[in-house]
Amino acid sequence: MAPSAVTAPSGGQNLGNVTPAKSLNTSEELVEALKATNTAPLWAQMTRLNPPAPNPQTIPYVWPYDKIKPYLLKAGQLITEKQAERRVLMLGNPAREAPYTTDTLYAGLQLVQPKETAPAHRHTAFACRFIIEGTGGFTAVHGKRVPMKPRDVIVTPTWNWHDHGKKGADEEGGDDQPVIWLDGLDLPSFIHFPVHFVEHHTAARYPAEDFEESDIVYPWSKMQPKLDASPDEWVSEPYLKPSGAEIGRIIGASAERLNPGAKSPEIQETSSAVYHVIEGSGSTQVGDKVLEWKQGDTFCIPTWHKYQHHADDNKVYLYRFDDKPMLRALGFYRVAGVDVETYVSE
Repeated sequence: MAPSAVTAPSGGQNLGNVTPAKSLNTSEELVEALKATNTAPLWAQMTRLNPPAPNPQTIPYVWPYDKIKPYLLKAGQLITEKQAERRVLMLGNPAREAPYTTDTLYAGLQLVQPKETAPAHRHTAFACRFIIEGTGGFTAVHGKRVPMKPRDVIVTPTWNWHDHGKKGADEEGGDDQPVIWLDGLDLPSFIHFPVHFVEHHTAARYPAEDFEESDIVYPWSKMQPKLDASPDEWVSEPYLKPSGAEIGRIIGASAERLNPGAKSPEIQETSSAVYHVIEGSGSTQVGDKVLEWKQGDTFCIPTWHKYQHHADDNKVYLYRFDDKPMLRALGFYRVAGVDVETYVSE
């Protein structure tokens, strides 16, 4: 049943409780009297509603994998698959409560034990998953079951049935260790668009057949050669559908390579991003702050923070997911110093 609308009492506002406008003598009295009319003065909030620059509530931050992983493994021991539909540690930004990794993006580390099933469901949110470690993991999306291989990216499109699992040591391709991956979803968007919901399948697993390849899988074995083929010290390659489109309408993803001692271009943009360190170590200069990171770590760059990556004396590979597709579709994407206004000329 749809929620009922909130309506005003019959007859509207009780005007007997409203101070007559003609009796007001100061701006303070006016502002106070307006509360009874369910209106508010824009002039009193002009700066807040029209800031001189984007004002994200989240901050740049690094989640060290070596410090978080022991807690994720312990969760694998203490929290059963029946207790948790998804065994995930959400990467909550210190400046906001989860699900905010940035103001528009959510990230979490998920673990599935051997012989377990993360039961089938489907939801409005779009998900992309970077496989960090583990052998014998698999995910099934709308009838296609594909293997989870380390460093691959696997997407779960909106409203597709999906479940996850892990083969045991007694199964071909399995072992006695868990599979761990980084989830990336657009959950924060639904704080402003209250249209997200989940439907659970009647069985733990949605009927599926095994596939070694699928359009929902973006193999590292194909991405790494693209990155290494470039002669540049830094290179970025997007993950794209076979059609050439972004992997999602809200979320996009890419991979970057920095040669030893190299740095990326400095950029300030309205998109926010979550990075995962595939290989190597280095740092990111974000304004006057330095984020130091190494293999396995995840870090975020909220909107409009000027940043630049620096590799240590090793080759670095980074995975990134961001909100560029959404911002571009809405006309919100900007890069500092670049004028992209086309409305008048069009």
